[in-house]
Amino acid sequence: MSDRLAVLPQYLLPKRALTQLAGAFARRPLGGFTQSSIRRFVARYGVDMSEAAEPDIACYATFNDFFTRALKEGARPLADADFICPVDGAISQFGRIEGDQIFQAKGHRYSTTALVGGDAELAAKFEGGEFATLYLSPRDYHRIHMPCYGRLQRMIHVPGELFSVNPTTARGVPGLFARNERVVCVFEGRFGPFVLVLVGATIVGSMATVWHGQVNPPRPGQVREWRYGDLPIALQAGEEMGRFLLGSTVVLLFPQGQLSFDPRWAAGGAVRMGQSMGALGARANPSAAR
Repeated sequence: MSDRLAVLPQYLLPKRALTQLAGAFARRPLGGFTQSSIRRFVARYGVDMSEAAEPDIACYATFNDFFTRALKEGARPLADADFICPVDGAISQFGRIEGDQIFQAKGHRYSTTALVGGDAELAAKFEGGEFATLYLSPRDYHRIHMPCYGRLQRMIHVPGELFSVNPTTARGVPGLFARNERVVCVFEGRFGPFVLVLVGATIVGSMATVWHGQVNPPRPGQVREWRYGDLPIALQAGEEMGRFLLGSTVVLLFPQGQLSFDPRWAAGGAVRMGQSMGALGARANPSAAR
């Protein structure tokens, strides 16, 4: 079966209604039903609870509490690298942004401008730069951390579809990551600007950041933007910046010459938060460091 045929049911499913229903279940304390649901989930996806700060399933009042669980201290040591991986997951794709085009999967590309919500001026900063698309499966740790130091400049909530973001859907749905609902976080780092995009998906009840809390819902159907340039919101490498309430994908954008990817990275490879993502590119300006 072709990937396009495999994803056809997703065009027909009531994705928003399913997501709202899943979100309502995930945030409610339902006692034994919640505990049994978590146990089934752990068994089905092979979740490693030994890494969790609280490994006892009975201690989680809601499914969201379990899904956004913290890890034990020291479970994700930070590599001595200029840029570190912000999540546990798999490398969907990574590499050069060709002009304004980001590679999604064989036969599919999408524009940086579309990804960031139509802001051509912002997108232009990343022409010829580097991108990384990281997929978080259901079994993964679902908090998102900083790849490097960053001072928050803007956050943009872009409404959109709620397709699944698994590899089959990435191959079968054109422009997937610029089509789904997303939260675009714009930072100024020591070596220049960078963007971290949280991409929504089917059953993703909401996305949240540490400075704002829950971003969605509400889902008003129009682009919303917050500016933080005058506020002292700065996060160090490895600090938590957000989380998915049920899992999805993160897309990172860096300007030309800022990042040189770790040579051990490969599309489809597994990654963990805190591992080396790359080093300072040859054309970046380290004198910009604060």
